Amino acid sequence: MVKMELRHFNLTMVHEFFLLNFSDLPELQITLFVFFLVIYITTILGNLSILIITRLNPHLQTPMYFFLGILAFIDIFYSSASVYNMFISFLSVKKGISYQGCIIQLFFVHFLGTTECCLLAIMGYDRYVAICNPLRYTDIMNQRFCVQMVAIVWCIGFLHSLLHTMMMSHTIFCGPNHINHFICDVNPMLTLSCSSTYVHEILLFYVTGIVVLSCFTCIIVSYILIISTVVKMHSAKGRLKSFSTCTSHLTVVTLYYSSAGIMYMRPNSRYFLKYDWVIAVFYTTVTPMLNPVIYTLRNKQVKTALMQTICGKLSPQE
Repeated sequence: MVKMELRHFNLTMVHEFFLLNFSDLPELQITLFVFFLVIYITTILGNLSILIITRLNPHLQTPMYFFLGILAFIDIFYSSASVYNMFISFLSVKKGISYQGCIIQLFFVHFLGTTECCLLAIMGYDRYVAICNPLRYTDIMNQRFCVQMVAIVWCIGFLHSLLHTMMMSHTIFCGPNHINHFICDVNPMLTLSCSSTYVHEILLFYVTGIVVLSCFTCIIVSYILIISTVVKMHSAKGRLKSFSTCTSHLTVVTLYYSSAGIMYMRPNSRYFLKYDWVIAVFYTTVTPMLNPVIYTLRNKQVKTALMQTICGKLSPQE
């Protein structure tokens, strides 16, 4: 512990945090480690498969699958940044994480999480253009526009995360240093602060609210226009095909926004904070695992491309 003088009070600056320990029973620790390891490996393999086939298969060189590949890329690192310290705590006697390590994890979790939030909005707009303006789809969703959109969402994610990271790096922690969470996140860390957190909480609620609500509004407007267009179609087959291309995206949006919304857009009470880690487990570990499964099971083109890629690799070379 490092001593510092602040307003004539002796404070002890925290240089190490202890994250939530899921269980003190050694046998259960191993079981939980195996459980989360299976989820993590499934996440990596699933998203890596999506990333590979969307890059290698010539039939998937469209904006929709370009964005899907970016989503898979984000989920790989998002899940890795979230569970890294969890695995260390399962296997090591020392359960702590340094102050610097905690700030770094907070940055990457918010950076990748915000980027995914914005990317899902862009994917919703892509579906709108594809269904409502099919004749102009290739002109609107050209390669330059898609790359620019991806660059913008990465910048939004970076700036949003940088704001929270700088905010937390200037927050005073003088003990206790046990975070009721398995990752370093803003809300549980603020409960440990010795200084005023009013400004931090206002920034967290409004800035995060603006980002989330803007993206969610974009998705809602896109799908209202999509539905109004689809119901006017005379062909039942055309309506079914249009809805099927949107089902996977809507499922992912529902899973991600519902859990993230509960996490950040609700009262900052101790009762809710007590169960933050339950919600966080879902959107940081379970949702990245389900995303490739959802897109594979609901999309015949992705399933076909995946099977062609596997069969092509396994077939003997002449």
